[in-house]
Amino acid sequence: MHLTVLQRIKISFAPMLILDGKIASAAVKAALTQQTSALVQAGKRAPHLAAILVGTNGASETYVASKVKNCEETGFRSTLVRFDENIEEPVLLQKIAELNADPSVDGILVQLPLPKQIREQKVIEAINPSKDVDGFHPISVGKLVQGLPTFIPATPYGIMLLLEHFRIETKGKHAVVIGRSNIVGRPMSILLSSNLPQGNCTVTICHSHTPDIKAVCASADILVAALGKPGFVTADMIKPGAVVIDVGITRVADPTAKKGFRIKGDVAYEQAAEKTSAITPVPGGVGLMTIAGLLKNTMQAYLSSNN
Repeated sequence: MHLTVLQRIKISFAPMLILDGKIASAAVKAALTQQTSALVQAGKRAPHLAAILVGTNGASETYVASKVKNCEETGFRSTLVRFDENIEEPVLLQKIAELNADPSVDGILVQLPLPKQIREQKVIEAINPSKDVDGFHPISVGKLVQGLPTFIPATPYGIMLLLEHFRIETKGKHAVVIGRSNIVGRPMSILLSSNLPQGNCTVTICHSHTPDIKAVCASADILVAALGKPGFVTADMIKPGAVVIDVGITRVADPTAKKGFRIKGDVAYEQAAEKTSAITPVPGGVGLMTIAGLLKNTMQAYLSSNN
């Protein structure tokens, strides 16, 4: 694409917008807190999220602790169920069955990944679809594809809420999603192409077998990087003025850091930011919005079961 001199000047002087997850997630949580407070004042119970954590994986511990903390801040009730790394699959499935049958539990999530002896798909399908606040159950996915009301996987949902909060124009844009996972890539492509306020894009999905992936990415008005490779997206893969959503969150060893590691995204932020019109930081971007999406799903589950 050849740009005119005037177009180059406009791009070079256009202010770059940081899509700050702290700001957007705070707005979502404030609305949910107010909603929860009104429910409690009316004599009703607060929404209840039950999380299951297997083992002591550092990243999983951090994620679950954050989810529990955000539930408390929003006025939700939360329950954390812990199991040893060596738990047998039937024991986990039995606990899920108990939570399914508990009318005081609105949402159930099982923190992934799970140990090798447990089949993740079996666990996902064991959760009652009416409590599937992670949005991974085949019934939830099927409804999403058909455009029916359902639980949207938390990360893609969070991204849509982020785009909505910052009023990012998506209609008619070319969106490129790097990654085809069932957790982020595939549902993200469905949402962006759907007839939604933050949808109506023409969507391309890239993956490990995409030829000339750099050229494809460089054609994107909206680029969503969700492949789990730190710094994969470089400046030469970004169209001037593009909106970049970095889903990556990888711990990279760094002896100079206090914790011995740093959190890196899939986008080489420093060089990429100079070419974008808007970009998410890592950390402080999509990760916070994932929790916002989870909380929204939990409230939806509560309202559906108590209607």
